[in-house]
Amino acid sequence: MAMKPPEEIQIKTPYLRLAARVWGPEHGLRVLALHGWLDNAASFDQLAPLLPHCRLVALDLPGHGFSEHRPLGTHYHFIDFVPDVLSAATALGWDRFALLGHSLGASIASFAAAIAPERVGQLALIEGLGPLSGKPADSPAVLQRSMTQLAQLAEKGLPLYASLEEAVQVRSTAGQLSREAAATLAGRGTKPVQTGISWRSDPKLTLTSPLYLTEEQVLAFLAHIEAPTLLICGESGYLVKREFMAERYKRVPQLELKMLPGGHHLHMETPESTAHVLAQFFRSQQPRSAVS
Repeated sequence: MAMKPPEEIQIKTPYLRLAARVWGPEHGLRVLALHGWLDNAASFDQLAPLLPHCRLVALDLPGHGFSEHRPLGTHYHFIDFVPDVLSAATALGWDRFALLGHSLGASIASFAAAIAPERVGQLALIEGLGPLSGKPADSPAVLQRSMTQLAQLAEKGLPLYASLEEAVQVRSTAGQLSREAAATLAGRGTKPVQTGISWRSDPKLTLTSPLYLTEEQVLAFLAHIEAPTLLICGESGYLVKREFMAERYKRVPQLELKMLPGGHHLHMETPESTAHVLAQFFRSQQPRSAVS
C-alpha cells in the first residue's frame, strides 16, 4: 500500500510560525525530524515513507523553507534553535516523542534531549552530535567578524539564478550532493523573484556565528543525554574526519554508533539502508517512547 503524500502544516509557537511536512499514521510513533543547515523539511522526503510506523513531522527550522525568519538585526544562535524545537513539539500536543536530526538538526536534537530528558524518549542522529565548538581566545575576533558581516548584509543582496536548474547545480556542487537530492531541497528552498530564482532561506544563516560554545560545554550537554541514542555516520561523511568526535561519543551514556556507506546526506542518497537501521532502533525502544 502506497503511503499518502506528506501533509503541509503550520505550527505557531510563542516565538515564530514554523512550517512542517507530516507523514504517517496519527497513532504512529511520534518523531520530530530536524534538517541540516540551509536544508529544509524536504530533506526527509525519501526517508519518511520508509518509516511507515512513524508519525514523522519534519520541521522547516527558523529561517529555512517556509518558516518565518528571525527579526532584522538578530543572529541565528545555535542555542536558540533548542526552544524553537521544544515549543514546536508542545504546539503539536506532544508530551513525549522521539527526535531525529541530520547535521545541524542532529546537533540541536542532542541538546534538546539533554535538557528535556522527560520528553525525549529516543534520539536518532545522522551525521551530527553537538555543534562546532570554539576556543575562548578566538571569541572577540569571531564576534567582530560576525557583526561586520551583519552590517554589510543589506549591500550584498540575494544570490540570483536564471533558472531552477542553475540553483540545483549550485546546491549540488556546494554541498557535494547528488543532483536528485539537490533538486529535492531546491524545490522547497527556492522562490521566484522578478529577475530569476533565489533561495527562501534567510541570508543571515550564512553569517559567522557570533559566539561558539567551548568543547567543554558541548561535552557537558552530551553527558546529560538520558535517551537511548543512535548515531548514523557516513563512511565518507563529515564526522569520520573530525578527531574530536571520539571524545563526544564517549560522553553519551547510551550511544549506538552505526557506520553506513555514503556521505553527509546519506539519508537522502541512500535512504533504504538508513531507514532500515532507524526502523530497527525505533522498534527496539518503542515502548519507552510511546505516548499514552
